[in-house]
Amino acid sequence: MAITTNVTSTHLTRSELWSSQLKEVLQDATDGIGYVDWLTEFPDGDQFTIPSIGEGTVRDYSENDEITFDSLDTGEFTFAITEYKSSGNYITKKARQDAYYSAQLESSFVPKQARALEENLVSDIYGLAGSGGGIGGVGTGQTANDPNSINGAAHRYAGTAVTPGNDAMAVGDIAKALFALKRANVPDSNLIAVVDPSVEFAINTLGVFTGFTSENQRWDDVVENGISNGMRFSKNIYGFDVYVSNYLARTTTATDVGSITAGNGVNNIFFSAAGPDILPFKGAWRQAPEVEGGYNYLKQREEYVTTARYGLKLYRPENLVVIVTDATSV
Repeated sequence: MAITTNVTSTHLTRSELWSSQLKEVLQDATDGIGYVDWLTEFPDGDQFTIPSIGEGTVRDYSENDEITFDSLDTGEFTFAITEYKSSGNYITKKARQDAYYSAQLESSFVPKQARALEENLVSDIYGLAGSGGGIGGVGTGQTANDPNSINGAAHRYAGTAVTPGNDAMAVGDIAKALFALKRANVPDSNLIAVVDPSVEFAINTLGVFTGFTSENQRWDDVVENGISNGMRFSKNIYGFDVYVSNYLARTTTATDVGSITAGNGVNNIFFSAAGPDILPFKGAWRQAPEVEGGYNYLKQREEYVTTARYGLKLYRPENLVVIVTDATSV
């Protein structure tokens, strides 16, 4: 029998070849989880209160006068578990039998669920720097259309550069963030800035930044110590190690700061990570991500689900400066 191309092209040659590998969407590194001081003494319930004590008072005194006794101001920080998240997938018995990629698909369910929950958590953390009240309602984030001043220094303002676009990042904006943190008595060690890629573009294209930046991290062991997961370092400016993230919160109102259209504004954050109690955000797990699975005989399918419960809140507003810039200014 003679085998020629004319014969094989019609009967024996597959017209379309499928790879044995599945193409996955490229994913960027998530960060921000390390910016939270996670509570460990939260055994039950869904609300936790941390008391606070104010500073002492000094008065002028004259000999033989009675001393005035002042009470210390007290307050409390109330924290609640507000988030209950789930991510689930299933594959039917018939699909498992018929699909060539069923094993690969099924083995990806749990990692994909973990990734989805991680992205959601990071977005919630950065949402605390937004002006919409953060997760769990009003009072968990900064206030919209307000400088959020502490000791006379604004902790929320718009970028002032006009190139490459209005409300982009300028050198003075970062210097002002350092000033605001120092006014609030925040330690000026281990300074971290997390900015949008559009801000990195502005930094890279504005020549004036050249004299104020360094390509080296001042806090060289930041990744080794796990302050964040997968951060991408850009450069050091005025002592801030600048990292880039796609998960920063966007503005939700047109009456926030600057002339930025709602949705275009991105909340770039500046803070000190000098110690766990210094970190700007507080968080707690009521239930760490937990995987469950089983066969549903009524629907003839294998089901996988990951659930988690947690809470987040802005704990130290004095250690958070937000510079809102226009994410479209590139």
